[in-house]
Amino acid sequence: MLMHGYSRLGTGVNSPSPPAPPALPTGLRHSRMKPNGVAAVGGGAAAGTGGRKGGGSVKLGDSIQRVVYFVISVVFRRKGVLLFAPVMYILGMLLYMGSLSLDNGGTAGGKSGFTDRLGGFVMNEPRVPGSMYRSPEVFEKLWPYMQAEGNQSSHMLASVWQSELHRGWVPCVNNTSSQEDLPKSNGYFIIEANGGLNQQRLSICDAVAVAGLLNATLVVPIFHLNSVWRDSSKFGEIFDEDFFIYALQNKVKVARKLPEDTLQRFDNNISNIVNLRLKAWSSPTYYLRTVLPKLLELGAVRVAPFSNRLAHAVAPNIQGLRCFANFEALRFSAPIRSLAEVMVQRMVEKSSKSRGKYVSVHLRFEKDMVAFSCCIYDGGGDEKQEMDIAREKGWRGKFRKRGRVIRPGAIRRDGKCPLTPLEV
Repeated sequence: MLMHGYSRLGTGVNSPSPPAPPALPTGLRHSRMKPNGVAAVGGGAAAGTGGRKGGGSVKLGDSIQRVVYFVISVVFRRKGVLLFAPVMYILGMLLYMGSLSLDNGGTAGGKSGFTDRLGGFVMNEPRVPGSMYRSPEVFEKLWPYMQAEGNQSSHMLASVWQSELHRGWVPCVNNTSSQEDLPKSNGYFIIEANGGLNQQRLSICDAVAVAGLLNATLVVPIFHLNSVWRDSSKFGEIFDEDFFIYALQNKVKVARKLPEDTLQRFDNNISNIVNLRLKAWSSPTYYLRTVLPKLLELGAVRVAPFSNRLAHAVAPNIQGLRCFANFEALRFSAPIRSLAEVMVQRMVEKSSKSRGKYVSVHLRFEKDMVAFSCCIYDGGGDEKQEMDIAREKGWRGKFRKRGRVIRPGAIRRDGKCPLTPLEV
């Protein structure tokens, strides 16, 4: 805010001067340093007041008083109070999220002394309702009632789909365009899809949309090696690469790899291609203003990682490409589709009571997500050791930063713990 104010003044815009501060007693005026390093008070005549002349020393109390006054005067004269607002906001958020603590000790669970913190975790929180994982005990008590109710309502599963039977579906985009409609490419767009499978799929769909927006040739996406799962699978091992290129031929140009002549310009090393660090949820306008000029200049650009790099709200034509990639162009490779068909057939056969209807649930109870949540379950010391190793491997000390306090009980009370398979 202050820099903006000064820039406006620098452009010649007239701005009213701030009001002069009220006259203050001599002992409270601003201090300035004489050449010999001794603070003098007020103006020239006042410098000698009170016996403070020449190399005389200043009392500590007077110095502190002047410093305090100086800070207060700057805050209110220059409206510098606005500078403190972001600081107070950040401190408040850190306190709310538990990263900072105002506890200097005290009692917990009826025991006196300092809080027992292991690796930033508060382990002896008061056992209030909802702060501990007790689902196995709850399930054991409720299971007889669930069985009795299930026997009376087995027909409900078969009626779940009734409301969708007569609802129509609208295609993402039309298929009227042809190969000749695609103009000459502006260059090659290379992305690295990071995260898990679902996050990688979303990144691919966003990349197709961005490539269409920039009129670029999309190079078949590279999969980032996840630090937790360490899955080295390539695009063609997960998705049908041939079908992906074929399905998009009338929408976006796709290349399996960079041409040799283009790669030679970068010393045959794709890492030499400039990696653009884009902000998350970037708008189409941002891509046109920032990425397109680089693409035209260099002939190829790279974005790694590419997760969440395109805004949700985009124009219908861009959203259409994203949608088409997700529902039409991306399909799993042949081995995965064959395995899926076997699994589906088994589920249909075992769902005879519901006339072949079944519900498929992704439990989403994965090691990296459980470790990141900092929740505690019923695995005891073995669980803590395994989760500590996963956190260190995946986030390199993020949860052991100085001053960070993690309260698993409070996290569970807030409903932020992943559901276990039993709870699902």
